[in-house]
Amino acid sequence: MKPFVLFVCRHNTGRSQMAEAFLRRFAGDDIEVASAGTIAADRPDPGVVLAMAKIGIDISHARPKLLDPAIAQRADRIITMGCDVQGVPRVDDDWGLPDPKGQPLERVIEIRDLVCDKAAILAKELLGPLAV
Repeated sequence: MKPFVLFVCRHNTGRSQMAEAFLRRFAGDDIEVASAGTIAADRPDPGVVLAMAKIGIDISHARPKLLDPAIAQRADRIITMGCDVQGVPRVDDDWGLPDPKGQPLERVIEIRDLVCDKAAILAKELLGPLAV
């Protein structure tokens, strides 16, 4: 059975959306991956969408999702992004990443690259050294 990773942050507009997209890119169908927010917003952060588009990942159609307790219970690993979240049944890891919201594009790109590095490490951890 493939592992299921859930990325959680407050609004599900930036870091968790990037983490979901990167892990999906690195692991393909070998890992089930989702993201959610405890107070989901209406759309992904435009700066995050642009930063991801610059490296060929289109998240413009991603929709922030509200954390579903049933999905969280099913997750093998729940990772928060560095924000204070309420209502998460457990947190297996916190990546401690800065919030890209309202940041200049250069800073959003720096945060994107941090998320990418962490997602690559996670993919290798879950799938073995041949991943990524």
